[in-house]
Order: sequence, then structure tokens, then C-alpha cells
Amino acid sequence: MADEDYYTLLGVDKSASADDIKRAFRKAAMECHPDLHPGDTDAEQKFKKINEAYEVLKDDQKRAAYDRYGKAAFEGGMGGGNPFGGGFGFNAEDLSDVFSSIFSDFMGGGATSSKNRTRGSDLSYHLSLTLEEAFKGCEKEIQVKTTEPCEACHGFGTSDGKEAPVCETCHGSGKVRRSQGGFLVFETVCPTCHGEGRVIKDKCSKCHGTGTQKVEKTIKVTIPAGIEDATRMRVTGAGEAGIRGAQSGDLYIFISIKDHALYQRNESNLYTMVPVSMTCAALGGKIEIPGIDGQKIEIDIKEGTQSGSEVRIKGQGMPFLKSTRRGDLYVTLRVETPTHLSKKEKELLEQFRELSGDDDCQPETKGFFEKIKELFE
Repeated sequence: MADEDYYTLLGVDKSASADDIKRAFRKAAMECHPDLHPGDTDAEQKFKKINEAYEVLKDDQKRAAYDRYGKAAFEGGMGGGNPFGGGFGFNAEDLSDVFSSIFSDFMGGGATSSKNRTRGSDLSYHLSLTLEEAFKGCEKEIQVKTTEPCEACHGFGTSDGKEAPVCETCHGSGKVRRSQGGFLVFETVCPTCHGEGRVIKDKCSKCHGTGTQKVEKTIKVTIPAGIEDATRMRVTGAGEAGIRGAQSGDLYIFISIKDHALYQRNESNLYTMVPVSMTCAALGGKIEIPGIDGQKIEIDIKEGTQSGSEVRIKGQGMPFLKSTRRGDLYVTLRVETPTHLSKKEKELLEQFRELSGDDDCQPETKGFFEKIKELFE
């Protein structure tokens, strides 16, 4: 898994568009999301790898670097030698800039601020909704275990609650450069401050220098009307706190819609099957079903309705996202044959069979047996 190609992880070709990659990520993430596989370490590791692949492939510059150099573009040393090959006209200063760009991502996963502080980790949460909640939209309060800046040291990780002094080795950059053979210039994490740019001499007794504390937060989430299954919502800044005052991560909420007792959904349209009595189908009539909005829907049953007939009711489906328009409702009618007939009911049906024997009130039956007769002849 560790050496698996990023495109293979997401199940896309190298020519895939940004939208294709995004859709593939959503699908793959939902399949192995830790919330759906509690205690499954394999699923958790696969989820991390999928996120790692998406973080690279969704960024045009990172994707271009990966396509050319593979994972070596994000690893120290690049395996030695000149990774760019010959004939490109790079000088030492050009290469230094290239490596600086690449290693800035390597040292913080693209999550370091201008002050060399590590951005907080992103969090994920699986939220199940009923179809009615997805129809109306709603507000949900969710409980998330996360971290926030330490109260004792104000997030600095120091015993006096003040910002730590600048690292004397890297002068606050968090990085040191070294040359190899006078041509290649490598940029690595500062060994003194470990990329932080500052050195804590006396750590906070409460957070032990991390600058963060574990908490359980209640977050209110607004769900828009018409939201679809497998949608990923982002709550900016609701992830874990950044290290020593850095930017907080984000919270990603994965939406799933529960099965409904009556309706199935396809985008903004709803589908259902309704049983109709034999007499109602033959003579015509009306039936009522509850709409997804809670209002009654009256359906006209035409005389002579056949089983499997479909009725389309415009504007009774799900709302389009960020729109007042709604999809349609499709009702399939299933004509029900009566069972456990009384003696009187059987007598009446026998009379009906005698009366309709030579009539055209059952044209499909008549046509079917005519075809059979032709085959026998």
C-alpha cells in the first residue's frame, strides 16, 4: 500500500480531469471511511493513503511534480544525483528554488504557515440524515473530539505563556540548506527546532509544549435543502488547532442519506410503487399517498389501468440544491389480484368471466392466445 501509485489508489487514469479525481476520491473515501469501519486498522490506513493521494492530485503543481518525479518529488534527497536530467539549463540558484518549493510541502504536507508553524490536522465526521431532513434542510449539532489552543500558555507551549525565541540555527525559517558537490542544493528541516522556527526552553506544564489541549466540541452544522448522498461538506477552521498559534485544520462532514420506507431517490427525482386494487384499476378511481413534504398527494387512476403503469407527478420530487425548483415524482402502479374470496365474490367473478369471454375488454389476453393458436397451427 505504501508504494501504490496515487492514480491507482483513487482508481483513475493519469489523464483524469480534476472533476474525475474529485468524484473518485469521494467514492473511495466513503468506502473505507473509519467511521464506517470502527476498529478496522486496514481501512484506516487506506483512508489515510487516499487522502494523501488526493492532496497531491487535486493541486496542479503537486500533480505535475508527481507525474514527473513520482513520490520522490516529496521525499528528501531525491535518490541522489540530478533528478532533472541533463540539458534543462538549471543553475544552482534555480535548483535551490525548485527544491525549496518541493520541500516546503514535504516538511508540512502543504500545511505550514508563513511563520513555519504546522497547520492543525483536518477531521472527518460521518453524518446520517433522513430523506425528509435532506428535503427540508436542517441544522445539526455534532460532537467532535478535537484540540484547541492551551488555555494556560495561550497556544505557545511555553511556561510563561509568551512566544518562544527564534531558533539560532535557522534564524526562524525552520529550514537549513546544504550543497552537495557545489551544484545540488538541498533544503532540509532544521535539526534544532524541527521546522518550527522557534525553540521552547521551558515547556508549559499543562500541555507539555504542544500548545494544544484535547476537548470535545459541539459544532452546529447547517444542512442545505436538497443535499445528496455522499456529499462532502467542509467547515473551515473546525479541525484541530494548529501547533503554537498556527492555522486550525478543517472539519469534513461526509453525508449519507438513510433508506426511506416509501421513496427511492435518483438525483432530484423520487420513485415509488403503489398497489392498486383490481376493481380500481378496471373501473378507475383515486388513491392518496403522503408526499415527501408531508402533504397528501392525490393520484387519478384511469379506467383500465394496467399493472406496471407509471404516473409522473411534476414538482413533487426533491428540491434542487440552492434552488426553489423541485424534481418529479414517478409512481409505478401495481394491480393487486384479490385473495381469500368469499363465495359471493367468487360467484360474481365467475359471472364476469362468462360475460367477458367473447368480449374485447381484455385485449392483451385475447391477442396473446391468438398468437399461441397460430403457433400450434
